[in-house]
This record gives sequence, C-alpha cells and structure tokens, in this order.
Amino acid sequence: MSSKNAVLGLVANHTQAETIVDDLRSNGFSNNDISALFPDKSGTRDFAHEHNTKAPEGAVAGAGAGGAIGGTLGLLAGIGALAIPGLGPFIAAGPILAALSGAAAGAALGGVTGALIGMGIPELEAKQYEGKIKGGNILLSVHVDDGDMQSRAKKILERHGATDIVTAGEQSVPATKAS
Repeated sequence: MSSKNAVLGLVANHTQAETIVDDLRSNGFSNNDISALFPDKSGTRDFAHEHNTKAPEGAVAGAGAGGAIGGTLGLLAGIGALAIPGLGPFIAAGPILAALSGAAAGAALGGVTGALIGMGIPELEAKQYEGKIKGGNILLSVHVDDGDMQSRAKKILERHGATDIVTAGEQSVPATKAS
C-alpha cells in the first residue's frame, strides 16, 4: 500500500495564490505537484471551449485556458476549464484537474466534494471547501512525498495568509490479479 499526501488551503485572490505558488516553486516544489481551483468569473471558459461544439457539463474543455489565466498560475501543469454540474464553470490546474474531471463526470457528490473526498478530506470539510470555492476563494493543493515537504508546504501557506489549511492522505492499494 502506498500513500500520497497533500496540503490544502484557501486564499482570497489570484495575487495571493500566485505569491504562494512562487514561494512553493522557489522552495523546490514542482509545477506538477501544485494544484489550483477557482471559479471562472472572467469568461475564460469561452476562450477554452471551441465555439463550434457544445461541451457537455462535467467535461474538461481544452488546455487553452492556461493562456487566458496568465501569470504564475498559467505555468502550472494541466490547466483546463471545466463545468461542474450544479456549480458552474471553474478553472483547474495541476493534479486536481484529473480528480475533478472524473468526479465531475460522475457527479455523485458534486465534482469538488467528490474529488476532495477522494483526496482524503472528510465529507463535511469537503462540502465546506466546496462552498468557499464557489463563493470565490481559490483552493491551492500541494502534493508532498514526505513529512518534511508537508511541513514546508504548510508553513508557506500559513506565511502568506492561506486559511482552512488541512493535510489529506490518499491511500491506494495495488491492484491484485484476478484468478
């Protein structure tokens, strides 16, 4: 059994998010380990969607959203726009995009809540996060390999005023061969 851990926190605006991402990167964290999720209030989804198609709700729309975001957040891996049923348009970057894509398509508990539960966040906290993100906060998540990285990530988030900071652990069990 292996485990992946993440440190998550909420920030109030893009400037604060970019400051934290810059600090994380300068302290050895990879763009591939940093995720951001925020409501798409600026119409970026129009840039990401092809105008000659109708992307179904819950589907991720093109990686072109990164160009519309710009700045440090635009450098994160896997930028995409997605529509989460019942919540509306969001921009996601980093490993959380894949989790949200699957959760949004299933929509069992709602895209954000389902993805956060899958990351090891208890359901009540996941629903609270979803409400705060829907209200305009930005969720930052940093995937960490060990306790030292976890501690460093948490201190960086705290230093720059992130709120609701939690550590999540996702347990994965290796697949077994069917007989």
